[in-house]
Amino acid sequence: MFESTFTRSRNTLLAVAAGLAVATIAPAAVARAEDPYAHLPATLDLTATIRDFKAKEQSGGHKDFQAYSGSTTVGLVSADLGSDGKPVPASLRGKKISTEFKNKSGKNINPALYNAALGDVKGSLVNGDTGNGIYSYDSFNQWYRDVAGVNVSKSINLSLKRVANTNRYVFDSAVDEPYKSRGGFFPINGEMYGNYANNSAGKMSNFHFTTEVETEFVYEKGKGQVFTFTGDDDVWVFVAGKMVIDLGGLHSKKEQTIDLDRLTWLNDGQVYQLKVFHAERRTTESNFRIETTIKLRDVEVPCTSGLYD
Repeated sequence: MFESTFTRSRNTLLAVAAGLAVATIAPAAVARAEDPYAHLPATLDLTATIRDFKAKEQSGGHKDFQAYSGSTTVGLVSADLGSDGKPVPASLRGKKISTEFKNKSGKNINPALYNAALGDVKGSLVNGDTGNGIYSYDSFNQWYRDVAGVNVSKSINLSLKRVANTNRYVFDSAVDEPYKSRGGFFPINGEMYGNYANNSAGKMSNFHFTTEVETEFVYEKGKGQVFTFTGDDDVWVFVAGKMVIDLGGLHSKKEQTIDLDRLTWLNDGQVYQLKVFHAERRTTESNFRIETTIKLRDVEVPCTSGLYD
């Protein structure tokens, strides 16, 4: 059949247009095939409140900082947050973890959440002693509150980066800058009450501080929402006001994991708070690592105190 010049031109243009469309769409399609989570944000940015203290032996020093040593101690803090959303001291010495409690996947868990029906492996606890703990309930109540003449505070940003090809987000002081170059989680070097001593990397650092993170999320039942903390010293994590991670006391780098589907008090589709309370109480290391598949979102935090006289 005879094909007009117009028809041939039109078909050529259509072919070219189709090719352009394929060229435009293909990279996105390939990206989705390679990374099924590419639609998720690259980072989750959270706000943390840092409160700086002086060491026990310094003028105006705090009795809980540079004062104890030991191993992971549970039970120092109540299982429920107080009415003001802060941890409540429950024991001056608590109990030390002698053998770790683990879930069926072999991950360390909070001993208080041990559940044989879920396939957990039971560990063991021993009574604490004078080598680890807190000085008094009153001294502990200063850790996460602005107290004139006792601490100074400021806000910092924590950026959790998505791991390629996964829905996992990680903040890790061992690899994220500026912490990697500082030799650990030292967010206030050269600030506030000033540096105290060399860390394990041989760099002068500001120890003796607490970290408070408040965030929120939507619980999605059966979607594999997991939160893991690795670090030192004390760490307590609460979901909807109830403790899910208990890594109290002064200890080397330790880890615990919580799978939200274990928590019977959560309802699918509801918004809940997640809070992290951390303390760096003694030289010479400071480690802070969060890994999570929960879509955490930042919330507005109260103004910090600024510098007290």
